[in-house]
Amino acid sequence: MIKMKTLLRTITIVAAGLIACTAQTAQASTVQVGGCKTGLTNFTTIQAAVNAVPPGSTIQVCPGTYPEQVIIAQKVTITGVSSGSLDAPIVTVPASGLVANGVDILGNPVAAQIFVQNATGVTISRITVDGSNNQLTSCGSPNPIGIYYQNSSGTINDDVARNQLMAPDLQGCQLGLAINVESNSGAPVVNITNNSVRNYDKNGITASGPGTGGGPNVLVSGNTVIGLGATGVIAQNGIQVGFGASGKVMGNNVADDIYTGPTFGASGILIYASGGITVASNVVESTQLAIAPTTDPTAGSADNTFIDANHIGGTQTFDAIDLCSNNDTVESNVIFGSAQSAIHLDDECPGPGSTPSGNNNVVRTNTINEACAGILLGSGAGNTIGPNNTFFNVVNISLAGDSCPAVAPAFANKAAGSGEKHQSLRPSPFKM
Repeated sequence: MIKMKTLLRTITIVAAGLIACTAQTAQASTVQVGGCKTGLTNFTTIQAAVNAVPPGSTIQVCPGTYPEQVIIAQKVTITGVSSGSLDAPIVTVPASGLVANGVDILGNPVAAQIFVQNATGVTISRITVDGSNNQLTSCGSPNPIGIYYQNSSGTINDDVARNQLMAPDLQGCQLGLAINVESNSGAPVVNITNNSVRNYDKNGITASGPGTGGGPNVLVSGNTVIGLGATGVIAQNGIQVGFGASGKVMGNNVADDIYTGPTFGASGILIYASGGITVASNVVESTQLAIAPTTDPTAGSADNTFIDANHIGGTQTFDAIDLCSNNDTVESNVIFGSAQSAIHLDDECPGPGSTPSGNNNVVRTNTINEACAGILLGSGAGNTIGPNNTFFNVVNISLAGDSCPAVAPAFANKAAGSGEKHQSLRPSPFKM
């Protein structure tokens, strides 16, 4: 009997030791990719490091070029590090081109360079993601995406996303997203901050739900997003929050989203079928529409948008702020040089159903310099104009209706003198 107890005690001690050892091997660790640090386990690819480390680990990526498509399905921090005078770890397209490595939340194929899927608390920081030479050959190709979070939370900060482009003859395919955040499961929180985004095809930064309710909750802050400039090939959007996504768009610099073709429009910041979004303290320059909360009769409303303290300059073709929704507040914005109106209470976006837009909006304490109309009133009801809006060099302080006829070359635009409404050039969202 004594021997049995002794044996049992020995087995218990050994088992406890095994448990302790197992727990120790599962602890988060710090590893490197590229071999520039001493004392850290080294991997030659980012994907190999992601596959090897336990959840919660940090992967330091050394300066260099990494031609791979990375899939992440657990909590991890991937951060670029410098080495001596070198910086800029760059994820590039593999030599054979991008291939489909998943589907979006509606089942369409994607070719993401960094794909975060069904994971919590993932951070991507100080990484350049370059989509040059993706070798996609048709509009039926998978959608090239630089950084893609799907049903995942975390942070995308201090990164570069560039050249998520289709070939020149395919740029009308409505593909090509630099940073894309989507969710059809809950409302994961994603912070998208201080990134450089340029040379994208359809959208710079996109946050989307499924259009049937729900979506990610995003903070889009401190980013610089530069479009292609005037193009007749694709109607770009610098930042789009839509289809049920929620959150704030604050302190970004957005420029050069201008579509010269017919039917649709481009926008600097597009709020599409998502309600209650805050758009504040952004600088939007040289875009076709600057800030446009737009209701969709099927996907939902963009009502209750709060547009505050933005600086808008040089809007091309159309309005600086186009309120194609209801119950919005526009205050303390500074608007210079609008091709049409500075602020349009737009009645042309009914929805959900047949409910008209352009109603019950508040416009106050804005400063407007140079526009054919300071405020284009539409035909809505219940709008409050003022107090303390300030106007300089506007042809009409306010003007009824939805058209802003040009009376001087400075206000030349597609609808000049025709009385044509803006319906033919609504902002063109990225639709999954």
